[in-house]
Amino acid sequence: MTIETSIGLGTGQPYPYQRVELVEPDWTRFPGWREVTAEDWASVQWQRAHCVKNVKQLRELLGDLVDDRFYADLERDQNERATMSMLVPPQMMNTMVPHVTPAGPGSLTEAFYADPIRHYMLPVFSDRRTDWPSHPHATRDSLHEHDMWATEGLTHRYPTKVLAELLPTCPQYCGHCTRMDLVGNSTPVIDKLKFVAKPNDRLGDMLDYLRRTPQVRDVVVSGGDVANMPWPRLEAFLTAVLEIENIRDIRLATKALVGLPQHWLQPDVVEGVSRVAALARARGVSIAMHTHANHAHSITPLVADATRAMLDAGLRDVRNQGVLLNGVNADPHALLDLCFRLLDGAQIMPYYFYMCDMIPFSEHWRVSVADAQRLQHHIMGYLPGFATPRIVCDVPFVGKRWVHQLADYDTERGISYWTKNYRTSIEAEDPEALNRTYAYYDPIHTLPAAGQTWWAEHARDDDGVLKAAEMAEASRRTAALQAY
Repeated sequence: MTIETSIGLGTGQPYPYQRVELVEPDWTRFPGWREVTAEDWASVQWQRAHCVKNVKQLRELLGDLVDDRFYADLERDQNERATMSMLVPPQMMNTMVPHVTPAGPGSLTEAFYADPIRHYMLPVFSDRRTDWPSHPHATRDSLHEHDMWATEGLTHRYPTKVLAELLPTCPQYCGHCTRMDLVGNSTPVIDKLKFVAKPNDRLGDMLDYLRRTPQVRDVVVSGGDVANMPWPRLEAFLTAVLEIENIRDIRLATKALVGLPQHWLQPDVVEGVSRVAALARARGVSIAMHTHANHAHSITPLVADATRAMLDAGLRDVRNQGVLLNGVNADPHALLDLCFRLLDGAQIMPYYFYMCDMIPFSEHWRVSVADAQRLQHHIMGYLPGFATPRIVCDVPFVGKRWVHQLADYDTERGISYWTKNYRTSIEAEDPEALNRTYAYYDPIHTLPAAGQTWWAEHARDDDGVLKAAEMAEASRRTAALQAY
């Protein structure tokens, strides 16, 4: 990864801005989609039915345009490293290698290996690090959200905000998913946690908690992905939330706006969003949508159409929460390209870029806090202030912190220390919660030689590593007990 910029030709600026018209890549360039019509492509039913779920289906799509070694590399990763099962909608698949013209057997192999969207949607074994594939402090529920469940699936971490995980599935599975402990199918290396209560009971418990907790004013409705919930059930839940007097903000979290925009273009869904938005306006509640795009190639005319449909239906805003990923966007040009493509092309507000969380087998994606700080520096001044995304670190037991908010930083060992100004829901009686410092860890391979040597000598006997493992296990036990 490099975060250094070069002088742009013509403008003399490190980043040469140029507006780019959005284009839907030609899906017929892939052998398996040569006969797919525009009508098929616009159908959400067709999209869902033709997701790539395994190596066999990928072979059927790409044929010999990609060498066998790539398929073997992907299959090995699915068997030995993947924390998420494979699920790629055609819309998302089509944004990989969009500018490369197939030219016979093997002609797309190197392009697929290098493709930024492929890096996180179809990770292969050779992508992963072999020295430190996982950080010693990596945990399955890296943010300990389950510790903070007020009811099953309702995380109350911040004083005035809650996260409602309505369901544990998505229309696409990103390899870096922070909720890999719960979301999606189990993989050979990760046995997923399962919700225990019946869906209606879980949602009812969430609503009861919101009614009896007046300090909560903001609900992030997520999962999984709300696009996987039948619209009538989602509308019923949102309508019930809007009846709670203390709720002033609702945010719908969906990757599908980018990965499956066909869902949000369905007439019944658009009409339903319009009803909910009108009710929210009448009650003085702000309702917005948050999506997840990590690279400029993901932003196509269909994404722009779906966004416009949501804004025209009455949502206050559509915002993007990306993840900072090495090999994908950990470069100022890539970040600014994405931000301008979002803002100019699709009217999506660049909002956050999260540092990739410390989940297992994620070290090849993660960057150091120092690199994140430099990236924040490099993107300042190009975008309007209201559309300049903050790069944040989601610190375990703390929450989102701007990367420049750290309290201390041991750059040799890659340990940053953070404080907070509120108690989470599990610290109500903890007098030290606001005085304690909380640690976050840089990828070991980014450290100077002395730091790498220290971790090599001490990682196995570091008390903190044992504590992290114990905390992860306790988190899962707590979640299971609360669910029961």
